[in-house]
Amino acid sequence: MSKIKVNWNFGAVRQVEQAVATALEQTAQAVLADVVDAQVMPMDTGTLQNASTFVYDAESRTGVVAIVSDAPQARRLYYHPEYNFRTSENKNAGGKWLQPWIDGDKKDFAADAFAKLLRQNLK
Repeated sequence: MSKIKVNWNFGAVRQVEQAVATALEQTAQAVLADVVDAQVMPMDTGTLQNASTFVYDAESRTGVVAIVSDAPQARRLYYHPEYNFRTSENKNAGGKWLQPWIDGDKKDFAADAFAKLLRQNLK
């Protein structure tokens, strides 16, 4: 029976962990930017989209980021796609505006962005 000795390069491990956390943060920012570009969020004054929606990344080192809308009307608007949304500011405005990125035609966007950003961050 032979013995195997493993030497960890903890500096390199920390660099990879940091690259993963950074890529995760950047991915969430890319998804949010794509949502804004797609003009799917309801807009009246722009507060919901431009001031009250942000990426929460305080826990990115543990693999958790979130796109948060903290405006009081966000939940009501999101979960009621039957509302008659104005489309003068955002032409595709409606409820459940994140669904295409969760399980719709844009569901691969985040995974593809993460892979690309992680490769860039590891260089």
